[in-house]
Amino acid sequence: MNETLSRLVDSGVVAVLRGVPADQLIEIAEALREGGVTAVEITADTPNVAEKLGEVAGSFGDEVVVGTGTVLDSETARTTLMAGAEFVVSPSLHEDVIETCNRYGAVTAPGVMTPTEAIRGYEAGADFVKVFPAKTVGPDHLGAMKGPLGQIPMMPTGGVGPDNAADYIDAGAFAVGAGGALVDYDAAERGDYESITETAREFTRVVEEARDD
Repeated sequence: MNETLSRLVDSGVVAVLRGVPADQLIEIAEALREGGVTAVEITADTPNVAEKLGEVAGSFGDEVVVGTGTVLDSETARTTLMAGAEFVVSPSLHEDVIETCNRYGAVTAPGVMTPTEAIRGYEAGADFVKVFPAKTVGPDHLGAMKGPLGQIPMMPTGGVGPDNAADYIDAGAFAVGAGGALVDYDAAERGDYESITETAREFTRVVEEARDD
């Protein structure tokens, strides 16, 4: 297994950070790391995303694997990879993004909803697929796709929280992606990073217990 993908598996939870103020980014990433979430996805629509990626990657080294989310074109993929992103995730299927990531040896995942999209993305060279938005279809849909497509690693994102993360792991997900249910931006604004750490601990505990069952 690719080393970066292995690190995503080890984390079990990928934190999706969208529009985080620059002065909170490092603190949020540290709070997540302390809670066991060691994979962070900074969305490409974040202002100065390349600079922020570089800051996080430089601050944590091998302790946190940093990637880019919401990547819609090859130019954005290349820019963020050059800034230090180790994986690239899209909300939809863009074969040019997959091609660019393969060219630079980076892990990549398109967003998919159907078996057809999943197999197209995987055949194009994706390392895994993001089932998105997961809340629209639920764990049963992911499990149904894993039946005939067991060879494709799948990660649900969108509406995943501590209350249903185990259901997705049980359905065959190798990890889960989470945004608002994981990172309380109001708490960060107050400087209450410990609450983010506690939520991260709960997420990772749920995933670990589901894997052990």
